[in-house]
Formats: sequence, C-alpha cells, structure tokens
Amino acid sequence: MNESDIVQEGDPVLRETAKAVPEAKITTQPIQEIITRMKAALHDTDDGVAIAAPQIGESVRIFVINSVVFAGRFDVEDADQVFINPEIVNTSKETAELDEGCLSVRNIYGKIERATHATVRALNETGEKFEMGTSGLLAQIFQHETDHLNGTLFIDKATDLQEISPEERKAAKDNSASTEE
Repeated sequence: MNESDIVQEGDPVLRETAKAVPEAKITTQPIQEIITRMKAALHDTDDGVAIAAPQIGESVRIFVINSVVFAGRFDVEDADQVFINPEIVNTSKETAELDEGCLSVRNIYGKIERATHATVRALNETGEKFEMGTSGLLAQIFQHETDHLNGTLFIDKATDLQEISPEERKAAKDNSASTEE
C-alpha cells in the first residue's frame, strides 16, 4: 500500500459512518491487516500524522496516529498509536482556529475551529481499553480523525480553503513543522 492508495474526496466510503469493530474481532487477522495497511499508507506519505480506516477504503472505526506526534512524551511509547472504536469523551470550551489539511483532500488547506483540549477513550490493537487526554496538535488530530469516522471531511467545516501544490507544501514544510491528518 502506498500514498496513491489513500482514498480521495468523492469516494463514498469517506461519507459513511464507520462501523464499530466488535471487541472479539480486534485481534483477528482481518482487523490486524487493516491496521497494518493503515500504518503502511501513513508512513508512505511525507507529511501525514494520522489516518482513519475509511481513508484506505475500510468503513470501520479505527484511526492510527504516527509515532512522530508522540516524540518526547513520557506517557506514550514511541510507536504508532492505534485507536479502535474511539470516542471523544471530553473537549474544552476553549477553541482555536487552526490550519488543517487532509490526506484524502490532497493539496487543499484551510482554517478550522477545534477545541484546544480533547480526551479520547478507545481500545488499542490488542483490545485493551485506554483513555488519553491532550492538547495542541494531538487534540486536533483526535477531532479530525473522529470526524472521518463519522463521514465528515475537514473541508465541510473549514474556511479560507486554498490549494497549495506539493512543491509549495515541501518548501513550507522545510520552513516549518506543517503537518496533515
């Protein structure tokens, strides 16, 4: 699987409400294969920080966050983090307007209002329950990926949408730490 396999806007799977993964099936080969494909697609991008299962054509409630997002955090192992049947259980009243892009809406960027803090409850890839609360980029990712699982794309909520070519994006990335979910 590579970046060209990431489902793009217009594919109906991106507009479906993804189905929950039965707990008893989390460790089965089909679900583990979906997780492996998600990680491969994510790591094949040069700028992706997270990916939801619908973005690889699978309408199930899973998202994966790239290990680079967790660098320097003492409470999370330095590995990609898998969130199965994630549920945002708390968000702050405080919001911020943030820049956002999406691997399924390539080269389009915009401003979006997101809660500055978010807490997610989910299952990991071995079926263990966990809860994680955070702020900043990680809180933004939680909200963006949960939107994907509910059939919503960031462009449905964003303002000031603009197209930025891959070359412009690379130049901007070289000048800052710009990322996408």
